[in-house]
Amino acid sequence: MQNRDKKDRRDKRNKGHKSVRKDKRAKAEKEKRFAAPAIPKARKKTEVKPGPMLYPLPPVMVSCGTMEESNILTVAWTGIVNSDPPMTYISVRKSRYSHHIIEERKEFVINLTSRELTKACDLCGVRSGHDMDKFEAAGLTKETASHVDAPMIAESPISLECVVKSVTELPSHDMFLAEIVAVHIDEELISAEGRYKVEDMDLVSYCHGEYLPVGHRPLGFFGYSIMKPKTRKKLNKNRQNGSRR
Repeated sequence: MQNRDKKDRRDKRNKGHKSVRKDKRAKAEKEKRFAAPAIPKARKKTEVKPGPMLYPLPPVMVSCGTMEESNILTVAWTGIVNSDPPMTYISVRKSRYSHHIIEERKEFVINLTSRELTKACDLCGVRSGHDMDKFEAAGLTKETASHVDAPMIAESPISLECVVKSVTELPSHDMFLAEIVAVHIDEELISAEGRYKVEDMDLVSYCHGEYLPVGHRPLGFFGYSIMKPKTRKKLNKNRQNGSRR
């Protein structure tokens, strides 16, 4: 009887120790998850002349006009300004041939640039549509959009149909604020689960006059800095399974 009592007390004590250790591990894990990220070495900066050095930028091909009379404008000054409804902008110099087309028709299509489209993207930025048919010169194919008259570029992995809502005149450029009314994406870039395979789009960026490839291996994703290890492991497994399909 005494031996049994001793065993019960010992088991109870061990159980309590295990509970404490478990609580400590959980606390340590939580502190680790919410700990401040490692701070890289401070850089010694020097002041330079003010300029548009917000890099990297997305070099996109903006198609405008109609299926019969169209043009392509290369733009790097673009981005997202609102989520609901989705809205974007492009900044265009008044001197550009496409400026008056977009101003009159109040619509355009943003076509993302992949690595294989880089040369075509550059051509559409250094030559004027006043002197040539850029679709023909760049070897690109017109594709009918669903909401606007401007053509899409069939070779682009993603095309965004846009309708202009306002124009803001700035000293060097006019900023066309537009609503994204439709998005078209290459079917092969959508997984069976409906995930957009951005890593397979082979997109490029524009930095200080140069076109650079966008890395294919993700460094992280939204919220990963505070994600639980189990959740991270599960997501990584799902991503790997999705990439094999």
